[in-house]
Amino acid sequence: MRCQDFQYDLPEQLIAQRPLAERSASRLMVVPNSDAPVENLKFSDLPQVLQPGDLLVFNDTRVLKARLLARKSETGGAVEILIERLLGDSKCLAQIGSNKPVRVGTKLTTAGGRPLGVEAETSGFKILVSLSEVPMCSILTEEGRVPLPPYIKRKAEEYDQDRYQTVYARVPGAVAAPTAGLHFDQALLARLGSRGIDSAFVTLHVGAGTFQPLRGERIECHRMHREWMSVGQQAIDAIRRTRQSSGRVVAVGTTVARALESATRSGALAAQEGETGIFITPGYRFRVVDLLVTNFHLPRSTLLVMVSAFAGTKRVLDAYRHAVKESYRFYSYGDAMLLTKAETL
Repeated sequence: MRCQDFQYDLPEQLIAQRPLAERSASRLMVVPNSDAPVENLKFSDLPQVLQPGDLLVFNDTRVLKARLLARKSETGGAVEILIERLLGDSKCLAQIGSNKPVRVGTKLTTAGGRPLGVEAETSGFKILVSLSEVPMCSILTEEGRVPLPPYIKRKAEEYDQDRYQTVYARVPGAVAAPTAGLHFDQALLARLGSRGIDSAFVTLHVGAGTFQPLRGERIECHRMHREWMSVGQQAIDAIRRTRQSSGRVVAVGTTVARALESATRSGALAAQEGETGIFITPGYRFRVVDLLVTNFHLPRSTLLVMVSAFAGTKRVLDAYRHAVKESYRFYSYGDAMLLTKAETL
């Protein structure tokens, strides 16, 4: 398929620049499993849309304060660092923005005076090492800034530390939020539980590559960035119980869908920990996920391709056109949709 097949027109004013006052006040587009019109609901209506016995699977990754300001120790030249992934206590993968290339061996000093060194380069990323006894995670906690996506045209503010994070975030490691989860607050989670809708958790640390557009003319030419994930036995057991009771597995976000489908690569669903570079395109047969809660994604993006593989390209693009017509809010701080797997339609 051509990358151009996943293009759509979006007025800039529909790109949400700030979150709503309440998480669950966002809109929810329910895309039907037929040719019937879509339903325009509130996200707080989700308990009535799902059924008792369904299982919501969440990504419990926690977003790091992954932007650092620094200077080259020798010249004083300004650099901006975006952490991609922590590599133990003292090292990380990072992108470094500067007027001139930052070479291996360069020494950097953060705005707070912490010394860093560029140790190596791999796959387009620099490997940074802390040259003090302060762990990288502590440096980010003390000096880092919330890594808002490039389409949010403002600086991160104090409230972003809370709102660009899910209420159930637990495992530090992401540099972008699993945005479908941003709509859930504690009151909504309690209502879902009281209706007999269970929950399970996996971890996938979202990388900066999630914002990269498709490369080349055809989607098969694109190579996915790799992200660290963990699908534990508790989640596997919850999914099996749900299947045995004829419930449905509802992935909260594309990151959860990628993690769960990666955990079936050996044939059967099994606990798994490590990197995944799975690129799901139309024609892929989903083995685990029945329903998908997801925000609206960038044109010509791997996430839009994956959502189209899940629910059907025509159905998804028609839904996107409806969203534009109805002035839905797009991207990270925007609204959501609920999709049914195309195979079950």
